[in-house]
Amino acid sequence: MDTAEPEEYVLPRSRLANERLHALIPGGAHTYAKGDDQYPENLAPVISHGRGAHVWDVDGNRYVEYGSGLRSVSLGHAHPRVIEAVRRELGRGSNFVRPSIVEVEAAERFLATVPTAEMVKFAKNGSDATTAAVRLARAATGRARVAVCADHPFFSVDDWFIGTTPMSAGIPAAATELTVAFPYGDLAATEELLTRYADEVACLILEPATHTEPPPGYLAGLRELADRHGCVLIFDEMITGFRWSEAGAQGLYGVVPDLSTFGKALGNGFAVAALAGRRALMERGGLRHPGDRVFLLSTTHGAETHSLAAAMAVLTTYVEEGVTARLHTLGERLAAGVRAAAADAGVGDHIVVRGRASNLVYATLDENRQPSQPYRTLFLHQLLAGGVLAPSFVVSSALGDADIDHTVDVVAQACAVYRKALDAADPTPWLTGRPVRPVFRRRA
Repeated sequence: MDTAEPEEYVLPRSRLANERLHALIPGGAHTYAKGDDQYPENLAPVISHGRGAHVWDVDGNRYVEYGSGLRSVSLGHAHPRVIEAVRRELGRGSNFVRPSIVEVEAAERFLATVPTAEMVKFAKNGSDATTAAVRLARAATGRARVAVCADHPFFSVDDWFIGTTPMSAGIPAAATELTVAFPYGDLAATEELLTRYADEVACLILEPATHTEPPPGYLAGLRELADRHGCVLIFDEMITGFRWSEAGAQGLYGVVPDLSTFGKALGNGFAVAALAGRRALMERGGLRHPGDRVFLLSTTHGAETHSLAAAMAVLTTYVEEGVTARLHTLGERLAAGVRAAAADAGVGDHIVVRGRASNLVYATLDENRQPSQPYRTLFLHQLLAGGVLAPSFVVSSALGDADIDHTVDVVAQACAVYRKALDAADPTPWLTGRPVRPVFRRRA
């Protein structure tokens, strides 16, 4: 058995820090996707700090980092332009009893960048924004059912969505029964759903694109279906926003939803999300309409000045520096390198890079070419030992050519071990403990 460097890769301080985290925080992290169960046992680094495309753990190891902040830090950690904007506002106060002028300036900047929207309201997290969109759709249509795309992994922490996942404990069945699902890319199936629940579906909510491009005419077809069946079309652009184009997927594909939600890249790690959309709908949450008021979004910290300043700096940087194009260029270079390394090691059919260049993920397949958590564990272990922290291959614009070259070299070494495990039809000898676990599962 050849396990090479990984046997020497130990994280004693991170291991102790993880124990402290679990003792005080349910799950050991404030986001399930950051949990140590997503990493090889006892090899989940606890981060000390980050700069650019690199992070350091409490054991002193430096990593090239991908998927930074679950895709939120797309400009790299501590980006100078963003930090300068935040510091400028911190000295002026962060929260007041009346709106700050920064709120309207941020709204103007956002709507200039995403011109398909007519109004915007800011929040602190994506779940609040998507739930507000659903609430608004229900109010506007007078309907209760929500149709979610079954092929997209996450929309909200709220009952209307989480009740449909394996982690549905604590959610009344009555809430879940109002959520129905449709498959991505299948207009006929979606129309059948809308016909079956005629005049009951308030909205269709989906990510406009994920690891595959939308089939030709699909998004336009959804637009037509929503119009014909009288429901609201909601694009969840938490991930596609700014990574697909500066104006989001709706700007790239030219299909305008009624409502859309943004987050992640919007603040480069600072807590800011947005609900945007047509004025006629958004005004229902305001004061200038004759109908019943909708409790759209009202949060004490929703308009913290420094987070909105971060968002404005991000939007300006994206537009002025062509960040989306750079993300695609970096992703294309990385994908080509990883695919070549996998092919050279004879595992090109087992380590598979997928997705748009600005949003790459990878699949780890076993000897039968089926998705495998043990093989993912092996691959993650090898990457970590080589100084690459990569639960995905989602790039940030802070990466340099040297970072990508190093990543590809580490992937090549990992692929050599992967090939040996495939030949043995058993990755177990190369594992240090239990395999990594899916985020959504019924039992701990």
